[in-house]
Amino acid sequence: MAFTAPAAAQDAGTSALVTEELDAPSVDSLQAPSERVGEYAEVNGARIFYEAAGDGPAMLLLHGYPLSGALFARVRDALQDDYTVITLDHRGYGKSEAPEVPGSIKTYANDALAVLDRLGIESAIIGGMSMGGPIVFSMYEQAPERFDGMILIDTTAAAAPPPEAGLWRGTAEVLRDQGLDAVIPALIPDMLTGETRLNEPAVADYLREVMQSASKDGAIGGAQALAERPDFTGLLGEIDVPTLVLVGLEDSLYALQVSRDMQEAIANSTLAIVPGGSHAAIFEAPGRSAAAIANWAAGLQEGTAEQ
Repeated sequence: MAFTAPAAAQDAGTSALVTEELDAPSVDSLQAPSERVGEYAEVNGARIFYEAAGDGPAMLLLHGYPLSGALFARVRDALQDDYTVITLDHRGYGKSEAPEVPGSIKTYANDALAVLDRLGIESAIIGGMSMGGPIVFSMYEQAPERFDGMILIDTTAAAAPPPEAGLWRGTAEVLRDQGLDAVIPALIPDMLTGETRLNEPAVADYLREVMQSASKDGAIGGAQALAERPDFTGLLGEIDVPTLVLVGLEDSLYALQVSRDMQEAIANSTLAIVPGGSHAAIFEAPGRSAAAIANWAAGLQEGTAEQ
């Protein structure tokens, strides 16, 4: 496993284009999202589905909107020889259940902390993709001692600016009036590159199936939480655990510069750029994403994570 740094990044030593890949399963070999086998935790009035696989230090990965823990199926298989990889479905998504629309990013964060408690895990490497990023920041704000490291995947620390907040509020309204089927077609093009959508339709089909497993209330709650998410940019300078910022080179939602800015604000951090990946690079380019995570996390175990 290795990174090849672009010329502009070599002097800084903090960013790298991922060129190596780990073996990752094909989409055709994955369980259908609805057929995943795991456990349930009754926490905070919700029934949270989670999967834990592998052996080694704990690594908790949190999905984005409006997905589920199935997002990480391909990288989990590539990492589980060295890590206990834990994924969960946020309340109202995938196989998790909630009695009402979730109220905030902090609600999801509290659920994730409660699942770690249920598993008896005192600390872990904790990562989040897209909406999962603000959830990770909320967890760190509440309980930094639970973090052995942090992974920020195609995400942002900033509050939603007015245009984005309006988009999420509009999404909630469409969901109320027309349901998920009216929203999903608009989300897929941002998740995947055009090349993947053209040449690997099974990837888009799988993500579409993952999205369809969200409940209407869960999707509405997530849209509201994204519109009203806190501004965590002030927290970045306080993060004192090794951090990997992972971003798809072609992410059109939270573009590469967003990740660069976060990495520059976090003292002990590394930026890994995944070619061939858009917003859902963790699923679209799993071999390279897993190699980036494994290379960085191996440094943690050796006490030599890149500064």
